[in-house]
Formats: sequence, C-alpha cells, structure tokens
Amino acid sequence: MADETPKPDELAQINHNPPWKGWMDTPAEIKKGIYCYAANPKSVEYTGLPNPRSWNPLDDDWKLPREWKKIVREGLKDRLDRFRSLKVFLDICVRCGACADKCHFFIGSGDPKNMPVLRAELLRSVYRGELTKAGQVLGRMAGGRKLTEDVLKEWWTYFFQCTECRRCSVFCPYGIDTAEITILARELLNLLGLNIDWIATPVANCTRTGNHLGIQPHAFKEMIEFFCDDIEEITGVKIEPSFNRKGAEILFITPSGDVFADPGTYTCMGYLMLFHELGLDYTWSTYASEGGNFGFFTSHEMMKRLNAKMYAEAKRLGVKYIIGGECGHMWRVINQYMDTMNGPADFLEVPVSPITGTRFEQAASTKMIHLVEFTADLIKHGKLKLDPSRNDNKIVTFHDSCNPARGMGFFEEPREVIRAACNHFHEMPPNTIREQTFCCGSGSGLNAGEDMELRMRGGFPRANAVKFVHERYGVNMLANICAIDRAALPPLMDYWVPGVDVTGVHELVANALIMEGEQKRETDLRGEELPHLEPEEGGPEGEEE
Repeated sequence: MADETPKPDELAQINHNPPWKGWMDTPAEIKKGIYCYAANPKSVEYTGLPNPRSWNPLDDDWKLPREWKKIVREGLKDRLDRFRSLKVFLDICVRCGACADKCHFFIGSGDPKNMPVLRAELLRSVYRGELTKAGQVLGRMAGGRKLTEDVLKEWWTYFFQCTECRRCSVFCPYGIDTAEITILARELLNLLGLNIDWIATPVANCTRTGNHLGIQPHAFKEMIEFFCDDIEEITGVKIEPSFNRKGAEILFITPSGDVFADPGTYTCMGYLMLFHELGLDYTWSTYASEGGNFGFFTSHEMMKRLNAKMYAEAKRLGVKYIIGGECGHMWRVINQYMDTMNGPADFLEVPVSPITGTRFEQAASTKMIHLVEFTADLIKHGKLKLDPSRNDNKIVTFHDSCNPARGMGFFEEPREVIRAACNHFHEMPPNTIREQTFCCGSGSGLNAGEDMELRMRGGFPRANAVKFVHERYGVNMLANICAIDRAALPPLMDYWVPGVDVTGVHELVANALIMEGEQKRETDLRGEELPHLEPEEGGPEGEEE
C-alpha cells in the first residue's frame, strides 16, 4: 500500500455535495494516488500506436501532435459513422440521473464528474460543440463546448477513472452503455498517444510474447512444472501436463496472472489437479499464453488483434475447441465481441464435454467455454469426488466479477461449484451482487500501484458489502472468477476489511477434490493445515474430528 494513501477512516469521509461552480468551469485535478503513469514510449512504438514519447501527466506540456485537435475531431467523426451505438448514446441521454449514484468511483470519491451521466457528458459536450449545428451556434446553451487542452486533460483524468464495469447501464432506462463511451473515448486519447503504462506495456508484452507479463515460453513452462512439483508434495499425485501438443482435443488458456501471481497461482494448481483427475486430453500453449485482453482497454482494433492469437494457436495445434480459465475481460470479449471481430471459428467444433457428453450450444459460434461452466456440468452429473469439509475453515462469499456477470449473465454456475466444494457460503446483500455487482475498483487497466487511493475509493462499495457479511457471518474468504480481482481484491480487503482473504473458485475445488491414488492430505494448496486435522478440545493433536 502506497505510503501516501490516506488511512481508511480519512478516506471514508466522503463529501457528495455538488460544488458551487458549474462542471464546465471546474478544471480536472490530476494528483498523485489518483492517476496512472503515462505509457512507456517503447511499448507504444512496439504496438504501432501513435505519438510514442516520454511525457508526464503532471507537466503542463503533454507533447501533443501539432494538429491534435484535427486528429480528435476526425477520429470522433469516424467513430460516429462506424459505431451507430455511439451516436445513439450521445444523442438520447435525458440526464435523468438514474445512473448518478450507481458508479463505485462516485460513491467512493463524491466527485460529480464520476457520475456516469456527467462522465459521458465530457465527451458529449465536445460532440455537440464541434460536430452539431446547434452546439456550434449556441455553444453552452445547447450543451456544447470546444475542444481545448484543458478539456483533453479532463477526458484523460476521468475516462481513466472508469473501469468499464457497466453497472450504470443496468439502471439506465434508455439502455445507454456508458462503458462503450469510455472505450471509444480512450480510442480517441490513444490517437494522441495518451495511454497509461499499465495498459500499454501489457498490450506490447502480449503482442511480443503472447501474454501480458512478457513471460518467455520456457519460463511459462517451468512455472507450470513448478506447480506440479508442489501438487505432488501435497497430494502424492504426479501431474505431467503437455505443452504445444498438436492433436490434443482441447486447448486450455488462462490469464497469465494465474501463473505468476498469488493467489491466482493456487487457482492454476486447481486447474492442473482437475484436468489430471479427469484424464482430460488437453494442452497448454506457451505462445498463446494469455486469456486476458488488455486490447479491450485500448481500442477495438487492438482487442481484435489480441483475441485472434488464441484462435490462431488453436488452428495451428489442431484442437477441437478451447476451454478458458477464470478471467473477466477475456470472457466479455469472447461473449460480446468475438463474432463480429474474429468469428465465427468454423475450423473448430462445438464444445462437447468428453466426461458428461454435454454439448455447450451457447459456444456454437465461439467454440470456447468457461472452465467454471465445464466444472459445474461435471458436478451436476456427479463426476467429481469432493470433500467440502476440507474447506471448513473457510467461510466463503462470492464476488460476481463484472465482465462474466454483466457481460455474459454468468451467475449460477460459480455458486453451484462453490456450494459443492464448501460447507459455509453466504451471499452479500442482493443489491451488491449478480447483475448489480460492484466492481473491484481496479479493472480496465487501473490495477497499478501508483493510483492506490483511486483504487481504494473505487473498491469501497464492494468492500463495504464484504464487511457486512464478515461481521454478520464471520466470512473470511472472498471467492471470484477473475484474475484482475485476484490481484486487486487482496489489497482492498487488507485496507477496508482485514481478516478476509481472496481465492479463485478452482482453488476451493482442488482443496476438496479427492484424487485417485492421493496420499493423506494434510494441507490445502497454500500449505495451511486442513481443518479436520486440528485437534479437538482436550483431544490428542492430529486426531480427526
């Protein structure tokens, strides 16, 4: 946690009263703890994005291209022509305010420009002022304003204070998708080289090595093998995964964060144990070694480019279909954009479970299924031997990750898996879960270290809901199915709700999984003693309950 981040008691003092000055007359304040560092020029250059150079958001001179206004105007006009939805969203908003208090960043900061309606107005006002007759003639009277450097800096400040979670869209009576406005506003900023490094460098790494972290193929393979050694030590079962194997039935792809960052590493170990126990004919790829898609936070073209690598690798290896791990934006891209960007993937087959025979018709076009729905199907058909008592020291609640939840309506399957693997599960309040779930506060590329105050403010509503079940039911474990959540939620919990840990769903499955030929399990995947090994009061140490 950055030393400059205010203490929780201080950060919880939030002023939601509107300022005296109008929003058009209130310039953006760019301050430490709230903004992310500018993109590394080498990353911008490597991916072929415009205007690579070193610049600092705190400087007055952002080193913009000479004709930057023309670039933005033409870029906006082009996108209005190409994306009819953008023009509709900019034209139909009546400013009813239904979305105003639904954004986690507004709730956590009190900044009116973080109200979704006003954040969208930052772009809408320039559209009116620059590209409509009424705005050009009447100016502010028609809700229009001119594009200036101050306006551009305001865009950069607030469109990178949006995690594109779409919670506001759930409550909009007109169905305006404010996340789409943020996505296209970021595209305009990228035309000028105004990206942040936590997005630009992962995109460059993914383009170069196949994953966001820049892991080379040999290092990726060694980490998986290291997990297998740990699993053998815990269970006595030797796992031998395959890599880049042509002719396998299934290609498995997961976020690289599961391979190199706790607690995602334990989730990855869960994948390995499950696949081994099933005898699944699958392979990993050390080249398409990333399920996440930070191109989604950059531009439609970059999103398409990074999504295509998974399918190119599936075609090269000659697999039948793809299973994807626990990820968030990976699944929003697949579910909402794949068909019009890279699909349909007609060279693959509709996924059919080799264990249960279930045909996953919802993946008839994309040929890719979520591992949680695959596992839920196994549980439904009684194909897994699970001992949920091994997780009895965990009182679990579930965080609906924004993209699988609102992006693909993925609500029941994770809960079915958790209930099968755990005896103690409690839901957070209804208005904070499922389609109304609150964001972790660090998605869409904001999971950096330098913007920790922003992240703690944005994550405040989610943390508040966790605190409720922590105090009422003793919840000590927050489960989720998103790699960014597994990276972002631990510091959020440490800050707002100490005593609550974070896990992926398949870590819980692996703890409960009874494997053929396993030795007596004494610890979970984290090396913590299993609850049934704890001595009863007055009983001998190690005696089972």
